[in-house]
Amino acid sequence: MHKSFKVLVVMVLALLSSACATLPPKNPDNVCDIFDEHEGWYEAAMQVREDWGAPVHITMAILYQESAFRHDAVPPMDYFLGFIPIGRMSDAYGYPQAKDDVWSEYLAETDRWFAARDEFDDAIDFVGWYMHRSSLRNKVSKWDAYAQYLNYHEGHGGYARKTYLQKPWLQKVARKVEARAKRYSEQFWVCKAGF
Repeated sequence: MHKSFKVLVVMVLALLSSACATLPPKNPDNVCDIFDEHEGWYEAAMQVREDWGAPVHITMAILYQESAFRHDAVPPMDYFLGFIPIGRMSDAYGYPQAKDDVWSEYLAETDRWFAARDEFDDAIDFVGWYMHRSSLRNKVSKWDAYAQYLNYHEGHGGYARKTYLQKPWLQKVARKVEARAKRYSEQFWVCKAGF
């Protein structure tokens, strides 16, 4: 009886934790709707703007591109011979799709040792931190969504070496991020006074 009670408690806790996971916004194309649905996200985005100088519309556009606001997003599986799974293409994880090594740098530099990639406030802080580093290392304006996304995707060294020039598909994705950031900015100017 005692052992079965422990098993039952573990199962209930697991069920509750999965039920508490934050669902992606119902309308990810409108930043005002996102903040209406997830009030804590607005406060987190504003804190990142204050701490890192990262514009709300750009951090949100990058997070959309990376995970579509899914807390547990992972890269696709890689296959041998087209059907034998051999692991994920990368160790990126969570809202920001941050890789283990860069996430470790973030934790060490910010002393946010309990931060998690599947927590929105930590994820958006990571994006703001990364944008700040891009500004310092590669002299990229924090208001330049296109160049900020290229830095984010290619890494600071890759951006400096202009690796993105060999990737037309990535330049198109960065333009999509830029366009989304512009839409988010226009929407945010209309609704931000209501938050």
